Amino acid sequence: MVLKIDVDTYRGTREGVPHLVRMLKARQAGATFLFSLGPDHTGWALRRALRPGFFSKVSRTSVVEHYGFKTLMYGVLLPGPDIGKDCAAEMRAVQDAGFECGIHTWDHVLWQDNVAKRDAAWSTGMMRKAAARFTQIFGVAPRTHGAAGWQMNNGAFHEHDDAGYAYASDGRCVLNPDGTLANPADGPHRLADGGRVLKHLQMPTTLPTLDELLGCEINGAVITTGNIAAFLLQLTEGATRDHVYTLHAELEGQKLAPIFEQLLAGWQAQGYQLASMADYYQKIRTLPMPVCPITWGELPGRSGQLIIQGAAQA
Repeated sequence: MVLKIDVDTYRGTREGVPHLVRMLKARQAGATFLFSLGPDHTGWALRRALRPGFFSKVSRTSVVEHYGFKTLMYGVLLPGPDIGKDCAAEMRAVQDAGFECGIHTWDHVLWQDNVAKRDAAWSTGMMRKAAARFTQIFGVAPRTHGAAGWQMNNGAFHEHDDAGYAYASDGRCVLNPDGTLANPADGPHRLADGGRVLKHLQMPTTLPTLDELLGCEINGAVITTGNIAAFLLQLTEGATRDHVYTLHAELEGQKLAPIFEQLLAGWQAQGYQLASMADYYQKIRTLPMPVCPITWGELPGRSGQLIIQGAAQA
């Protein structure tokens, strides 16, 4: 079980990340922390209000409760704090604790809301700004990336190869409404941009996230904080394949931490090794990989389109 931790906000970096480190260390679990390294402009996300499904998700997942009113005002009524500048110590503490660290983005909302319609120059410029800040904080160049909101463009994928990344986790596997994989064979793959196969390996998220599940009715039952851990553990029961689970410092690292504790205990009981993206890459790097085109699609419980795994090419 690969644990991929997206850190979106200033508050998540300050409060959620240290809590997750303590939880993971207590279980001797590996994980990859992917950091937002520039300004926190979470309040700009309010512009998504006209997007289909946005209000449904907000009402289901108690955004104010989990992110905090102050965070939702960053970039609107309050200046957005510079996460990489103000939280460098918290980030380095993750590295010092032995966890893999990588890049989530420079400015989370700016990237998520714009990258799909911007050109390669815009996306690579933002990615290189994030990489420079990462190197400044950690003293080493970044080795991996996980896209904010699972949003990318073709130029951004090419930048991974140019930066020398061997692996990244920028997309999702297609899911059925009940959270199961639409194609059980989906998983690690390489991307094709037209006739060019990119070098780096993609490790898509294979499971639904907490914010996608909470409040939804699945198989006649509403998913709540009381049953969501059992629901996810049912999806992974049997340990017949590897999974990549994306969690958020703002959710599992804060008010939903008790649910994450249940998941950690449950996955270990099911026989999974809780690992980082780097660990997983070492396990699969010599295996033959399917090649899939860069593809967009929708997922249950999430508004808008995002990068999904396409059908493997012959």
